[in-house]
Amino acid sequence: MSPKNVNTTDASDVDNYLAALPEAAREALSKLRQTIKSVVPEATEVISYRVPTFKYRGSLVAYAAFPDHCSFFVMSPAVMEAHKADLKGYDTSKGTIHFSPDKPLPESLVKKLVQARLAENEARAGKSRSSK
Repeated sequence: MSPKNVNTTDASDVDNYLAALPEAAREALSKLRQTIKSVVPEATEVISYRVPTFKYRGSLVAYAAFPDHCSFFVMSPAVMEAHKADLKGYDTSKGTIHFSPDKPLPESLVKKLVQARLAENEARAGKSRSSK
């Protein structure tokens, strides 16, 4: 999952990771980061497997830059399957969406996917955000 040929291997935190990226990737991933934060402001940001990862009741979502694309790691085949219609036209794999930095993912799609992951994590934990 680590970026190849993108100079982020020494990134100790998310800000350093983003600062090491080419401008287009940095802008796309910064926007993605803000959208995720808007859905789950209480999530913790860490570098995990050398990529920025949001954690809330376990791993939630992650993102990364690669030489030829960016990735949004939804980390859930079930969420990917449930939103298959929304993901039509995107290059996807089991739990990941690949996109070009010059064509970032729509904010509404990111919010929908993050909310679905949040619901999965809460169901697994047997809690909701309001019962913290």
